[in-house]
Amino acid sequence: MSFCEDIEDRTLEMRQGILSHPFVAGVGDGTLSLDRFKHYVTQDYAYLIEYSRVLALASARATDLETMGWFAKLLDETLNVEMDLHRGYCAEFGITEAELEATEAAPTTIGYTSYLLQVAHQGSFGELVAALLPCQWGYWEIGTHLAQKGEPADAPLYCAWIRMYTAPDFSDLASAVRDLCDRIAESAGPAERERMAQAYITSLRFENLFWHMSYNLEHWQW
Repeated sequence: MSFCEDIEDRTLEMRQGILSHPFVAGVGDGTLSLDRFKHYVTQDYAYLIEYSRVLALASARATDLETMGWFAKLLDETLNVEMDLHRGYCAEFGITEAELEATEAAPTTIGYTSYLLQVAHQGSFGELVAALLPCQWGYWEIGTHLAQKGEPADAPLYCAWIRMYTAPDFSDLASAVRDLCDRIAESAGPAERERMAQAYITSLRFENLFWHMSYNLEHWQW
C-alpha cells in the first residue's frame, strides 16, 4: 500500500464527511444558496493569494529542477487561471475586482493559510507536499463525486465549478501531486512518514473547516 493509499484509508471517515457536507451537496444538486457560494468564492480568493506564496516556497525548496519547474508552473496557473475564474464568478454576483481584492479573510481562512505557510517555512519538503495534497487531490475527488451524481441543470455557476475540478488538466495536476508525495514517502524513514501523515491530516481538517466556514458565513465578530 502506498503512502497516499494508507493515509486516505486512515482518514476515510473525514473524507466521506467532506463529500456529504451540506455545502458540497448543495453545489451538487444546485440548492446551495448564492450567498453561501459567494462567501466561499471570496474567501477562496483570499486563500489563493496566500496559497500562491506557499507554492513559491515549494518551488524554492524543491530538490531537483524538474520539481522546481513543476511548482513554478502550478504557481503561474493558480495566479493567472484559477484566480481569473474566481474573478469571473464574482462578476456574476456583481462584485467588482476592487471589492474582491479588499476581501477580509475569515478566521478559518487565516488559520488554514497560516498553517500552510508555517509548514512551508519550518517543515520538511515532504511535509509541505503532504500538506498540499488535501487541496489538490481533494478538489478532484469532490468534483468527480459530484459529476458522477450528475450536474445541476439549473445552476450553471455550480456546473462550471464542477467541470473545472474534473477537467483533464486538473486531474493531471492532482495525480502529479499525489505521485510526488508517494515518491518522497518511499525514501523517507518512519518518523518522516508520520510527520507527513500528520501534515496531511491537519490540512484535511482545515479543508473540512473551510466548507463549514463557507456554509455558516463565518466572519469576524468584531
